[in-house]
Amino acid sequence: MKRLPIGIQTFSEIVNGGYLYIDKTEGIAQLLNSGKYYFLSRPRRFGKSLLLSTIKSIVQGSRDLFEGLWIYDQWDWSKKHPVIHLGFASLGYKEGGLSEAIVQELDRIATGFEVNLEPNEPGQMLRELIGKLKETRGKVVILIDEYDKPIIDYLGKDTAQAKKHQGIMRSFYSVIKDADPYLEFLLITGISKFSKVSLFSDLNNLYDLTLEENYSTLLGYTQEELETYFSAYFPKVMQRRNIGSREEFLQKVRLWYNGYSWDGRNFVYNPFSILSFFQNGDFYNFWFESGTPSFLLELMKSQNFYKIEGLEVDALTFAGYDIEHIQSLPVLFQTGYLTIKSRTDMGLYILDYPNKEVRDAMYGNILGDLRYDQAGFSAVFMVELRKAFYANDVETAIDVIKSLFARIPYEIFIANQEAYYHSLLYIAFQFLGSYTVETEVSTNRGRIDVVVHTPTDIYVIEFKLDEPAEAALAQIRQKKYYEKYTHTGKTIHLLGIGFSSAEKSVADWKEEVV
Repeated sequence: MKRLPIGIQTFSEIVNGGYLYIDKTEGIAQLLNSGKYYFLSRPRRFGKSLLLSTIKSIVQGSRDLFEGLWIYDQWDWSKKHPVIHLGFASLGYKEGGLSEAIVQELDRIATGFEVNLEPNEPGQMLRELIGKLKETRGKVVILIDEYDKPIIDYLGKDTAQAKKHQGIMRSFYSVIKDADPYLEFLLITGISKFSKVSLFSDLNNLYDLTLEENYSTLLGYTQEELETYFSAYFPKVMQRRNIGSREEFLQKVRLWYNGYSWDGRNFVYNPFSILSFFQNGDFYNFWFESGTPSFLLELMKSQNFYKIEGLEVDALTFAGYDIEHIQSLPVLFQTGYLTIKSRTDMGLYILDYPNKEVRDAMYGNILGDLRYDQAGFSAVFMVELRKAFYANDVETAIDVIKSLFARIPYEIFIANQEAYYHSLLYIAFQFLGSYTVETEVSTNRGRIDVVVHTPTDIYVIEFKLDEPAEAALAQIRQKKYYEKYTHTGKTIHLLGIGFSSAEKSVADWKEEVV
């Protein structure tokens, strides 16, 4: 078994260090041969940096590194190009300013080619570097990694600084179009997709690969790649987790880590999660805990945007967004917390959480944020709530529900009571799991707030704010919400819960068994 390249983003280091490499060179060759100017957006830790590093090794003619890979005898290695490879994540723009950081990096790259540049502003230096490299070494390949890092670092924190960096980068990229005769290939990658008007206004020939079906698996691991490249790692994890069959193991891995898609047809695993999973040997929220932007949770809270499962949207949802008018939905999609699950006959997209890893971690963090508590404690509450329902202990379940509201500052709850009441209950019950709970269930007579399923019982639950539990129970009876579950053979419980905004707690509850 080869070593797992967790955190390694340089192709030559993976090959020379004896690390595992999932062969993506056929798709890369197709990309290099099919066009010239490209943009690709993918969430963090999805292999964007490794992709650019691999392309760099190919166009520099480093054939020996590719022995045993698809491209080894399928590429004209005599064609070599100078590469301007810029990674914005590694630039020290926070210390000395973005313009100065770009100038220093261009000067470093030029020195590596034994080229002298006149100190100038970033765009002019890039133009000069491209021209001199074309004269001495041939057409130039430009690879830009994490182009949006200097902007997204300041989203939700310092809008003025984000806009300043936006202006610098727009000017920087504007020189590329005029350099067309000198360029062989250009690929810009990042997490976010800002509107072309705001950032790439002069680079209007840039083709966006983000939703392109032909390149939907260029990054991430397909199911076939998982079973081909990682099969040697299966037995150790199966033994450790006491999983008896390969089918059961693969099903659980799919549930936890598969599910990312940008076309609704091809689905992939997040590379960081899979590599970390086989290294650690346990099911855990690896990707989510590697860095969740706090501004995203604040944005969702400010827009009261929590009901994001099974959303039906059109293509405009994926359009680039503007710094001053950021909406939750495109950010959630571009950063990987939502993904395309399918497309309808009318051409609409169905968005949802990609998998259990992201779903559970997001619910825990949202719940912790709403409760002014740590995310880890929210998971404890949900375990207790599940145990109570499975034991048919309604009184304990009510106590857990009460505790969800206990830490919210009174003045904040009163000012936003409707939002807090609905959002907390919705997230809490969604957090219990899709196999245990249904929320906002539609019937031919109305919509049920919550249905909890256990192996032996079903709880049909209705909540009322500042109304008695009897009113909630009466609504269940009157609209016969329970009828759609009578065929299950399980005991059906009708549970009405009255919540008091003044007390910020459950005021009373009533239960009936059908």
